[in-house]
Amino acid sequence: MSVLLHVSDTHFGTERPPVVEAVVALAAQQRPDLVVLSGDITQRARPDQFLAAKAFVERLDAPVLAIPGNHDIALFDLWSRLTRPYARYGAVFGPGLEPVHSSSDLLVIGVNTTRPWRHKNGEVSAAQIDRVADRLAAASPEQLRVVVVHQPAAVTLNLDRPNLLRGHRAATKTWSAAGADLVMGGHIHLPYTLALQGLARRLWVVQAGTAVSSRTRPEAPNSVNLVRWGASVGGGSAQVRGSPEAGASCLVERWDFLQSTQRFVRAEVTQVQPDRFGT
Repeated sequence: MSVLLHVSDTHFGTERPPVVEAVVALAAQQRPDLVVLSGDITQRARPDQFLAAKAFVERLDAPVLAIPGNHDIALFDLWSRLTRPYARYGAVFGPGLEPVHSSSDLLVIGVNTTRPWRHKNGEVSAAQIDRVADRLAAASPEQLRVVVVHQPAAVTLNLDRPNLLRGHRAATKTWSAAGADLVMGGHIHLPYTLALQGLARRLWVVQAGTAVSSRTRPEAPNSVNLVRWGASVGGGSAQVRGSPEAGASCLVERWDFLQSTQRFVRAEVTQVQPDRFGT
């Protein structure tokens, strides 16, 4: 079984130290094979905030796949934003803005959906859509196929519609046909797992809340996701969504920070069954 820890919108500069420690403890307990950071790693893209983020990910003791969010580009330093928008991000996470992790059972593809000329709106281009599709089409049946964006590819509330990723319809249609299983994102600080309908094959949008920031929504505490590929259902008191179909082998778990115990607890589990394993 492979375990993926999905962390988003840490917004270092607004982090809550007890929650940071709780994420580190959860990672030590769960021992993920990969940590995915789906953007907005810092609050204002300042060097000290990136250094705090670097110290955090180094404590997770796992490979990290990171993409930038709109907050990871300097907002008020216009010269840096226009001439070297990703310089501070790259100093910590490397020059590649669209990393790929490939192992025997995981294919995780990062997509840079930020645009320096936009304040917060994200966009995916036709070239990016095609590049990801080509990589997905070459995946093996054993690999869980994950695409990572920052802005959401689908939303559950009308008030979040302005934050939808521009180009999301073309992207989800093409990536579904190419074999994607999950599209991970963040940006709106609201966690959910949503099955998209009307596509060539089933595709799930997996959104993470804000992992450690004080910038939570009233209805959503700090949270992270754990994805277990090759897992079986059972154990714990978390609510399990989805039917226990034969062949289902992927669990998406939402873990919420519990103030009373100062730790993350499993709050919800969603079964995801890739179409290639039957319906």
